[in-house]
Amino acid sequence: MNTEKDLTVTIAGVELKNPVMTASGTFGSGVEYSDFVDLNRLGAVVTKGVSDVPWEGNPVPRVAEVYGGMLNAIGLQNPGVEVFCRRDIPYLKQFDTKIVVNVCGHTEQEYVRVVDRLADEPVDLLEINISCPNVKAGGITFGTNPRGVENITRELKCHAKQPLIMKLSPNVTDIAEIARAAEAGGADAVSLINTLTGMKIDVNRRTFVLANRTGGMSGPAVKPVAVRMVYQTAQAVQIPVIGMGGIASAEDALEFILAGATAVSVGTANFYDPEATVKIADGLERYLQEQKIDSIRELIGAVR
Repeated sequence: MNTEKDLTVTIAGVELKNPVMTASGTFGSGVEYSDFVDLNRLGAVVTKGVSDVPWEGNPVPRVAEVYGGMLNAIGLQNPGVEVFCRRDIPYLKQFDTKIVVNVCGHTEQEYVRVVDRLADEPVDLLEINISCPNVKAGGITFGTNPRGVENITRELKCHAKQPLIMKLSPNVTDIAEIARAAEAGGADAVSLINTLTGMKIDVNRRTFVLANRTGGMSGPAVKPVAVRMVYQTAQAVQIPVIGMGGIASAEDALEFILAGATAVSVGTANFYDPEATVKIADGLERYLQEQKIDSIRELIGAVR
């Protein structure tokens, strides 16, 4: 393959060898996929959400197939930041890829504790999941209120030694307003979209399919919504945008890049095709060759 084509992109001063990342919660911390995917081929591995203490997650059943995608109500189950630092970071450091740690919490203090703990760890970027329910605000998610987004971003920016990516929820009226709030708070980048809230009912048992009743919808069906929101966000802020939502092919990834995304994250596709990320990276390089384009950066935001 012609290696002259330049797939590198830069997010907050961190250079990725290509714009293909994994989406948090769909790739573990890379361990589960390393028998199928050469992690050295990826621009970055984005870890599953990490909290200050272990989270058990929601009761089962917590995954359901739906038309064009899936619902999940995992509840950010994870072993906590201490296990993550001891076990997962050393594993990922074996590979020539960037490490992005997804951080979750139920209060501002929980986020701060994780960010503080990671300050001196060898990770490249932090992705802050502000779709978590804020227990001090009656369960309203951090990411649905512009003032709340700006405040938590500003607070975490005071603690973080790594650049901050704020992961935005699509379950809002105006995604551009939320993105501007993150930028005002000092975010170095934003990523979107997180899952859309959905529900599935078993008509034979006349009950909810998920024990949690609602779950986050992901997969191909959400892609048009995600592309639209990435485009709106890229028009509204000056910081890099990472796009995700239903990406399963290089063509899908290119839609997001043309809409203004500097990089893309692949999620649900990993479940049915563990090699999806590498195939997408290869597909992007083929596209540059076919179109006689020297650098993927020429395509970022090319559609106005």
